[in-house]
Amino acid sequence: MSYGLEGKAVLITGAGRGQGAAEARLFAEAGARVVVTDVREEEGRAVAKSLGGQGLFVRHDVTEAESWASAVAAGLEAFGRLDALVNNAALWRTASVEDETYENFETLVRVNLLGPFLGIQAVLPALREVGGGSIVNVSSTAGLVGIRGHAAYGSTKFGLRGLTRSAALDLAGYGVRVNSVHPGAVDTPMISSASAGRDWSHLPLGRMGRPEEVGELVLFLASEASSYITGAEFAVDGGSTAG
Repeated sequence: MSYGLEGKAVLITGAGRGQGAAEARLFAEAGARVVVTDVREEEGRAVAKSLGGQGLFVRHDVTEAESWASAVAAGLEAFGRLDALVNNAALWRTASVEDETYENFETLVRVNLLGPFLGIQAVLPALREVGGGSIVNVSSTAGLVGIRGHAAYGSTKFGLRGLTRSAALDLAGYGVRVNSVHPGAVDTPMISSASAGRDWSHLPLGRMGRPEEVGELVLFLASEASSYITGAEFAVDGGSTAG
């Protein structure tokens, strides 16, 4: 399938490893130029370098509006345009609601919800300049159903789901589409380090997902192949929320 991304540019947050890195590689393979952003400089630079002339690394703290402005400006300077934003950066921490702390709750809100909000605002002028574009917010199955021990994380991911729907309506008139992706158990450093040795055979498809399986959906939603889809939610979870 041709995704129509040749000559276009995308900014992907948290792209130094895991899902973000897989997304960056898939976008480059589809012909896009990629602004790889992360707070992990060594990993982010390595991913951008692997993309050759199609990659640019920018150190980027998604919780700071000034950092967003710098990342967008760097992308525009390098590639002359931005056509899509993938809000992938996130923190995953678990605790029961009675044991959760104010500090951790606030940190998760800032990274997982405030970050995407700031990103939408920061990239919107560039998307309007090219006549529209796509924003993909990476939420979670914890944004679709309640999960024990996920009061803070789940709150941010449910919030991102709501932000997606509202932004889709607000920005449709500009030709900007906004959708959310909801991964379940995916084999990334963030998840695998905390669940080493866990048996995933209870999932309907009997295994964890691969980062590329999330990335392929993100790529589709950022491309013209999904030109009539906005305000929608897509689970990539091996069937875990089907029941």
